[in-house]
Amino acid sequence: FTGNPGTGKTTVADFLGEIYASMGLLSKGDVIRVEKRDLVGSHVGETERKMKSILNRAKGNILFIDEAYMLNTDNDNYGKEAIDTLVKRLEDDRGKFVVIAAGYKDEMSNFMMANAGLASRFSHKMHIEDYNENELLSIYKGMASEEQFMLSPEAEFKLLDLICRMVVSKTKYFGNAREMRNLLDVTIQNLSQRVSMLSPS
Repeated sequence: FTGNPGTGKTTVADFLGEIYASMGLLSKGDVIRVEKRDLVGSHVGETERKMKSILNRAKGNILFIDEAYMLNTDNDNYGKEAIDTLVKRLEDDRGKFVVIAAGYKDEMSNFMMANAGLASRFSHKMHIEDYNENELLSIYKGMASEEQFMLSPEAEFKLLDLICRMVVSKTKYFGNAREMRNLLDVTIQNLSQRVSMLSPS
């Protein structure tokens, strides 16, 4: 999976786990989320131990490697060891578990060249685009509704203006739905402060 933060990569993985389990393709269908620190050790033998433990847990499940490209950094022999181990287990245990490697699009392209066998093991690719302004507004309103808050028409107009300005100035690190979560948290905090300053009736 490629895409910027907050675009729903882990959510899609959760749905896939449920779908594959219901189809009988996976025996359990849980999603085991890991990142580099969970897979790579700092001394000889530790990476092998970590990888063996994680890959054994992954059987019957989906192993979701977030920011997988971090395994392929310069002069990181342990990261390369983790990649080599993963490629071998994907062949040895074919059909016993699913691996989803996720991260930024350009970085993931480089990651796929880290080992000659990687590209052939990851034959299915999905890129998830950033949300547009209206989608982000809907995400915010949905989160607000879950917290029992509703926006007035004036507040919604001001919010859309703010979201538009955020989208125009965004970088590739823009958090999409996470940005809306943070924005809602700030909104609720500001609301609480204003309410606390109101004079008792």
